[in-house]
Amino acid sequence: MRPKKEKQQATPLTQFKWTPDAEIKLFQSLIFFKPLGINRHFNIMLIAHYLSAALAQSVKISDIYSHLNTLYDMKELNQAEESPFSEVPVDFQMPSDLLLEAEKRPLKEIASAKKSKKIKRESDDDRSSNYRNKLLNGNKGTFLIFSKMVLILGMEGSANKLGVGIVKDGQVLSNPRVTYITPTGEGFQPTETARHHQSKIVPLVRQALKEAGVEPHELDAIAYTKGPGMGAPLISVAIVARTLSLLWKKPLIGANHCVGHIEMGREVTGAKDPIVLYVSGCNTQVIAYSFQTYRIFGETIDIGIGNCLDRFARIVKLSNDPCPGYNIEIAARKGKRFLELPYVVKGMDVSFSGILTQLEEHADRYLASGEYTIEDLCFSLQETVFAMCVEITERTMAHTDSKEVLIVGGVGCNKRLQEMMGVMAEERGAVLYATDERYCIDNGAMIAQVGLEMFKTGQLTPLKESTITQRFRTDEVDILWRDK
Repeated sequence: MRPKKEKQQATPLTQFKWTPDAEIKLFQSLIFFKPLGINRHFNIMLIAHYLSAALAQSVKISDIYSHLNTLYDMKELNQAEESPFSEVPVDFQMPSDLLLEAEKRPLKEIASAKKSKKIKRESDDDRSSNYRNKLLNGNKGTFLIFSKMVLILGMEGSANKLGVGIVKDGQVLSNPRVTYITPTGEGFQPTETARHHQSKIVPLVRQALKEAGVEPHELDAIAYTKGPGMGAPLISVAIVARTLSLLWKKPLIGANHCVGHIEMGREVTGAKDPIVLYVSGCNTQVIAYSFQTYRIFGETIDIGIGNCLDRFARIVKLSNDPCPGYNIEIAARKGKRFLELPYVVKGMDVSFSGILTQLEEHADRYLASGEYTIEDLCFSLQETVFAMCVEITERTMAHTDSKEVLIVGGVGCNKRLQEMMGVMAEERGAVLYATDERYCIDNGAMIAQVGLEMFKTGQLTPLKESTITQRFRTDEVDILWRDK
C-alpha cells in the first residue's frame, strides 16, 4: 500500500500592516483602477488583490476601506458619489482564472500629467460627475497623501551650471553645484559644456548623497531637468538620471526648469500667490498662477536678459568668474554717467537685442572718447533693462490686483534689481520676495523641489518619455499640486 502523499501547504501570506511602501502602491493603484461610481467595490477588490500580490501580504477589502477612512473625509465623498463608500462585503468573487491572469499582469506605469477628459452627464450640476472629475484630475490632497517624508534627488544641467540637490519635504538636505567657466571674452558652447557636465555629474551625485546623509535606497524618486535649455548639456544629465533610475529602481521625473525656479522661490520665501519675474540667461518672463497653470503675461521677444548682460560683458572684456552678471553688478555700483539706451517695451513684452546692438557697435567709441567708462556703461545697461522688467511686472500686478511679487532666476540675485522692484512694490502696498545666490542661480535643489510636488501628484515620467525638450515653456506644465 502506497503511503499517502502529504499535501503541500501554500506559503501563508504575512499579516498585513500599512507601511510607506504599501501606501505608495495603494495610491498608485487608486489612480490606475479609479474606484469610483457603481463599480467601486469591484475595483477595490482588484486593488486588494494587486496589493496582496505586490506586497506578499494578505490585504482585505476592509483593510483598504478602513485605511481610506483615516485619510479622507468619507462623509464628503459619500455625499458626492452615487454609490457611497462603505465596508459592506462584496457579494461576489472574481473567478480564479482571472485572478491568476491579473497577478501576471504588472500594474501599468503611472506617468500621465494630462488631465482626464470630463465625464459628460445630462446635467452640468451633477455633483457626482464634478467631484469625480476633480479626483481624476489629480487635485492635491485627494489621493496622494503620504504618511512618510518624501525624499527626492534633483539634477540640473540646462546651461553652464551643474547641480545636484536632495530635498525632504521642502527641507534642503544638500545642494552642491559646479560651474563651467570659460576664458574672458568667450561664451560657453553646448558641446564643451556637456563634456564638463559628463565629467562632474557622478562625483556631484556622490557629494550630494554624502552631505545629505542619504543612501540611494532611501530616495523616493529621481528628478532631472527636461528643459528648457541647451540640448547637449540637458542630454548629458538626462542620461545619468535614466541610468540611476534603472540602477536604483526609482521612478523618474522630468521637470520644467522654469517651474523649478518658481517652486523653489515659493518654498524658500513663503510667498503664497505672487506675481513672478523670472529672469535668467535665456528667459525673461512675468508669470502669474491661474487654474493649475503658470500663465505668462509678458516675456522677451528676442533674447533673455541674462544673455544680454553676458554678451555685453564679453564686449568690454569683463571676467566670467564667478559670472558675467555679477561682475557687471559690481562695476555698475561705481558708474556715474547715464547713457541713454533703447528702451523697448511693447505692450507686456520686452526686447533686449536693440540695446545689445547699440553697445556692440558703439562701446569702443564711447570708451575711447573718455566720455564714458566701463562702469558707466554697466550702470546704464542695468538701469535700462531692469526698469523695463519692473514696468511689465507692475502692469501684471495691476491687472491681477496682486500684493506679492517674487523674483527668481540667476539675474534675480542682482541687488539693484531687487532694490528697484522693492520700491515699486512698496508704492503699491505689496511685498517683495527674493532669494539669494544659493537658490536663484540654477541648482539641483529646485529640480528636487518641483520633482517632489510632481511625485506627490503622480506626475512620473516613463523611461521611453524621459527625453529633453529645449523649448519647454513654463505654461506647458500642469501644476496639479496647487489649488485652482
